[in-house]
Amino acid sequence: MTPFQPGFSGSLLDRADTLRGDAAALANLLQHPQARLLQLQGFDPALTPEGALVWDALPGQDLNEDGAATLILLGLLDGIPHFVALQQHSTDAPLYRTPRTMQVLSLLGPQDMATYGTARSLIDWHGRHRFCGKCGGATLAHRAGWGRRCSVCAAEHFPRVDPVVIMLAEHGGKALLGRQASWPPGRYSALAGFLEPGETVEEAVGRELFEEAGVRASAVRYVTSQAWPFPAQLMLACIAEVHSDVLTIATDELEDAIWLSREEVRAALAAEPDARFLLPPAYAVAHSLLQHWAWPGEAK
Repeated sequence: MTPFQPGFSGSLLDRADTLRGDAAALANLLQHPQARLLQLQGFDPALTPEGALVWDALPGQDLNEDGAATLILLGLLDGIPHFVALQQHSTDAPLYRTPRTMQVLSLLGPQDMATYGTARSLIDWHGRHRFCGKCGGATLAHRAGWGRRCSVCAAEHFPRVDPVVIMLAEHGGKALLGRQASWPPGRYSALAGFLEPGETVEEAVGRELFEEAGVRASAVRYVTSQAWPFPAQLMLACIAEVHSDVLTIATDELEDAIWLSREEVRAALAAEPDARFLLPPAYAVAHSLLQHWAWPGEAK
C-alpha cells in the first residue's frame, strides 16, 4: 500500500447510513440548532479566505411526503448534521473540471476536498437519474438523498461509481506516461481506462496498456484507490511490468507517450525548472502514483 494519501480521501464526516431511512431521525436532524449547509458557487465549493469549505446555518426545511428533504445528508461531525442542497437544475452540472474548479481544488485541504467530492458526485447523480431505468417513470429522492424511488413502479435506485484503472507501465527502471492533446503543454500522466463487464482489474490494466501504447503487461500490482467526482469514478491505481519498451501509440487516445527514469520523475516532483514534463495536479491519484514509484517504500 502507498504511504501517500490521494486527493478526495479522508473526510471527517460520519456518513450515518443507519439514519438515512429513518424519517423521524431525519426530521430531528433538520431541526438541529447547529445543522450546517454546504455553500456552493454553481457546482464548485465556496471557500473561506483561508481556503476551507463554507458552512452556513441550515434554513428551515420541509420534508417531502416520503420522508426525504431537498437536501442530502452528507454526514455527522461531533453529532452535528452536515447537508448539501439537492440543486433543482443539476442536469446543468459540468461533468468535468472547469478552470475555476481546478483553482479551487488546489486550495482545499484533504478532508474538505473529500467532503466536497462526495457532495458533487451525489448532486450530479441525482441530476442524471430523474427517470426510472426500469419503467421510465419519474423518480424522487429518498433515504436522505442517498437514493431515488420511482413514483410509478417503486423501483429503488442508488448511486453508483464507475471503476477506472490508472497505471504506470514499468520497464528497465523507467515508467511510461502519456498525454492527451487537450492537456496543458508539457503535461504527462498515467494511462487510464474504464473497466469493462466481465473484466478483472489486472485484465483491464493489460488491455488498456496494449490498446493505448502497444505494450504487453507481464505482472500487475495494485497500489491505491481514489474517489474521483467528475462525475463519479473509482480510480484503481496500479503498476504493471511490461515485456518491452517499444511503443505503438493509439493516436486517437494519446498525443504522445514517453519513458521516464526515476531521476526525471523526481525532478518533476521537485518542480525543478528543467524538468522534462509537467506533473498532473497534486490532488490527482496519478500524482500519488508517481510519488510512490519515484520513492518506493518512502513517504515524501
